[in-house]
Amino acid sequence: MGAAGALGWWLLLLVPAVPRAAGARPCSPKYFGRDAMVCVCNATYCDTLDPVVLPTPGTYVKYESSKAGKRLERSQGSFQRSLHAPDLVLTLDTTQRYQKVKGFGGSVTDAAAINILSLPETAQDHLLRSYFSEEGLEYNLVRLPMASCDFSLHAYTYDDVPFDYELAHFSLRDEDTKLKIPLLHRALAMSKQPLSLYASPWTSPTWMKTSESFVGKGTLKGQAGDRYHKTWANYFVRFLDEYAKHNLTFWAVTAENEPSAGLINNYPFQCLGFTAEQQRDFIARDLGPALANSSHRDVQLIILDDNRLHLPHWAKVVLEDEEAARYVDGIGIHWYLDFIGPIQDTVVPTHELFPDYFILATEACIGAHFWERDVILGCWDRGNQYSHSILTNLNHFVAGWTDWNLALDLEGGPNWVKNYVDSPVIVDASEGIFYKQPMFYHMGHFSKFIPEGSQRVGLVASKESKKTDLEYTAFLRPDGAVVVVVLNRSLQNVTFGLADTVGLIAAMAPASSIQTYLWRRQ
Repeated sequence: MGAAGALGWWLLLLVPAVPRAAGARPCSPKYFGRDAMVCVCNATYCDTLDPVVLPTPGTYVKYESSKAGKRLERSQGSFQRSLHAPDLVLTLDTTQRYQKVKGFGGSVTDAAAINILSLPETAQDHLLRSYFSEEGLEYNLVRLPMASCDFSLHAYTYDDVPFDYELAHFSLRDEDTKLKIPLLHRALAMSKQPLSLYASPWTSPTWMKTSESFVGKGTLKGQAGDRYHKTWANYFVRFLDEYAKHNLTFWAVTAENEPSAGLINNYPFQCLGFTAEQQRDFIARDLGPALANSSHRDVQLIILDDNRLHLPHWAKVVLEDEEAARYVDGIGIHWYLDFIGPIQDTVVPTHELFPDYFILATEACIGAHFWERDVILGCWDRGNQYSHSILTNLNHFVAGWTDWNLALDLEGGPNWVKNYVDSPVIVDASEGIFYKQPMFYHMGHFSKFIPEGSQRVGLVASKESKKTDLEYTAFLRPDGAVVVVVLNRSLQNVTFGLADTVGLIAAMAPASSIQTYLWRRQ
């Protein structure tokens, strides 16, 4: 056997040892009623995607998910030079330039970590790879509660020793060192791009609070500039210090999760109330200087981190104050009261007033409202709700979108106050399996294809687009490729064209589907 032949045989022997990256693995479907489909993963099998490869010039690649059962199914086609154009043509206009993208992701709560770690180790890896690797959704944002939240087994902070103003007893808990931190390291190791971590506190230690309780109506004792506020500001720095010892650095912190919650009588779980004025003064006098004078001065600071209903008022109060504004980088919004705070009345005027501050969607989940069922396995409409929110946000200057718990159990927990909700991944620990829900794949239509640094560009409809059932957005990626996402929530197929300088795509969005198109311009 010649050298070439021997090399050939040697290469063949190598092949089985290479982990199966080539060739996406299809969904292993399970139905919970008609059209209610999840993809099942266990220790030995999980559906995967191929890494994104840009198609050759003159062609495009399309990924499609649908209620009918497709899950990020990839196909290719060619641009037409001249074609009888359909009624609706969406034309790319790169002269219209909007916001740049920060990214997409989810949250590592105590509950999410407990659920992931309840699986067999290879299934844990499948779950993490599904979210963070090139064979998955390529999430780049991870939100982390600073100590406990409702999705914990109990209420705690990092310094529950009364009146420890020096924070001498500050220490991370087992939830950090045994659950969240090891998972974050595994996620980072699987991810081809750096993950941007950001942290949010729910409550301070009770001894700093007017309520002297983790729950219920309560603010910090005293006022900005005093020792309670200085100690609480230093608590952020200590948190960042301790995580840094575990080799984890943060992109950002939010000043407080849902500061309005702590202003509500009998609020059921961990909270800490701030009015916009109180947050402004706390940032100007305490938190801003504490971060600026620490080794974490490059960590970004996000205000609000609450329902967009508070905009533009909240942003005006904080950002029209020069002392506070100099420490702030962005504004975080939650989706829970979107139906009474239209984006045009809240986010848009905020962006117009303060264009230099990014706006980021920092929390969303379905099942939180009392009238919603907690977990509905295989629910396509819940995927639609995610995509509709993401598209609406992206089309109105928002820089990214963060889901809530990365994984929950069949009940939608654990949650120490039984505030159960749904998640894109549901774990059945008793069977050693997890379910990837429609919401998971809807997230992927954005997260996998719109990397950090992409810029939204114009996508102009040829006819009055109010007449179409389609929702859509377009981005120019850092590599120069174009991404278009098209959502059809209607029960009809919609034919349309996608036009760019390279030609026209004759397209069809099936009823109840979402598509991502990707092509090169040159």
